[in-house]
Amino acid sequence: IGRLVIGQNGILSTPAVSCIIRKIKAAGGIILTASHSPGGPGGEFGVKFEVANGGPAPDIVSDKIYQISRTLEEYAICPDLRVDLSRLGRQEFDLENKFKPFRVEIVDSVDIYLNLLRSIFDFSAIRNLLTGPNQIKIRIDAMNGVMGPYVRRILCDELGAPANSAINCIPLEDFGGQPPDPNLTYATALLEAMRGGEYGFGAAFDADGDRYMILGQNGFFVNASDSLAIIAANLSCIPYFCQMGVRGFGRSMPTSTALDKVAKVMKVPVYETPTGWRYFSNLMDSGRCSLCGEESFGTGSDHLREKDGLWAVLVWLSILAARKQSVEEIVRDHWTKFGRHYYCRFDYEALEPRTAYFIMRDLEALITDKSFSHQQFAVGNNIYSVERTDSFEYVDPVDGTVTKRQGLRIIFSDASRLIFRMSASSHVRATLRIYAESYEKDPSQHNKEPQAVLSPLIAIALKISQIHERTGRKGPTVIT
Repeated sequence: IGRLVIGQNGILSTPAVSCIIRKIKAAGGIILTASHSPGGPGGEFGVKFEVANGGPAPDIVSDKIYQISRTLEEYAICPDLRVDLSRLGRQEFDLENKFKPFRVEIVDSVDIYLNLLRSIFDFSAIRNLLTGPNQIKIRIDAMNGVMGPYVRRILCDELGAPANSAINCIPLEDFGGQPPDPNLTYATALLEAMRGGEYGFGAAFDADGDRYMILGQNGFFVNASDSLAIIAANLSCIPYFCQMGVRGFGRSMPTSTALDKVAKVMKVPVYETPTGWRYFSNLMDSGRCSLCGEESFGTGSDHLREKDGLWAVLVWLSILAARKQSVEEIVRDHWTKFGRHYYCRFDYEALEPRTAYFIMRDLEALITDKSFSHQQFAVGNNIYSVERTDSFEYVDPVDGTVTKRQGLRIIFSDASRLIFRMSASSHVRATLRIYAESYEKDPSQHNKEPQAVLSPLIAIALKISQIHERTGRKGPTVIT
């Protein structure tokens, strides 16, 4: 490696890294991040490799890196290298004549990414929304991750939102002691502010800026699957899509099927992938996919090869500017047109990995047995008939790569779904996630609490998985 490009003070959001890799045609990029996990001493920390398209390394690359790592006999280091991360510009070093010269370039953390956003959105329309006669008050929580400089520079300086619109904008190594996870469990400061009714639009970002959450006035919550579907239905509000067109949509398998309803009306294909942005990157590189998202508050488009929280927030502001409605009105109009997908995710975190593994193994044996097919479950006044079950397998339409065992699915005859999926958060603990989804077309039934609607499905999930009995837990760690 002969040249490094680093954000000023070591700060770059994940979408900004993707943007810079693509702009300067770099061989790849390395992101050091805790993502949405607790940081600081004793907290989470990850090393993520991006390839030349600006997206996460596909399995074939990660496997190759691992194989090479097993045969390395030596590597060169420069223990006395001193780089001033605060000084913009190029710094050159002679590293034992290995490379002449070795260049380290410190760049403005926001500049290149901001220029890309200017080419995608109508900034004047968003600025008018935030500063004009009918301006909307916004509240943005950077959760003490890297998003502080982006929020202040783009939303405040560039688009005119008052400086006090932005909170928790100082990046801290431990994120102020809170997991920087943009959901109702952890973004409590934002939720309380929005419940007061003063603000019409609220958003929070995770620590590296690729995940987001949207709230409307009085704390009206937009779940990530609905957000993705609503963005898809309103792409005509974004100049980029008016110019480029819409070729297809992508969603991870656990994400609700709300996007599929929109795709059917728009007559574009939907690709259902395993969880992980690298699967979307392949689709976008081949020209098959224009918009994609995951239920874990990640959404993006083919402008980059990463999910992009600030891009998603600017899409929402563009929709608000074009439709001249509130967040809640836009969501309820969407439900009226397409139906409502009641949806919840239940996370059982910090499980002993062997326990989680055996729960999933036994559950797979149960639901894939022929006797389970067409079984009926009666819960209260509800009867659910199993239509099909499987262990999700993905065949990449671009290169034919097969990815197996990506989650267990139970799909009922009324299109309700239960999904079980393991997510290894570290080598010493695991997270088991249960997803429940139920579709309701009748607008008169759209005002219920998701957990109340989904409680019969959740009861089925707990009964067949025996997760409480086998873990000693009384309930999930996080509900989203």
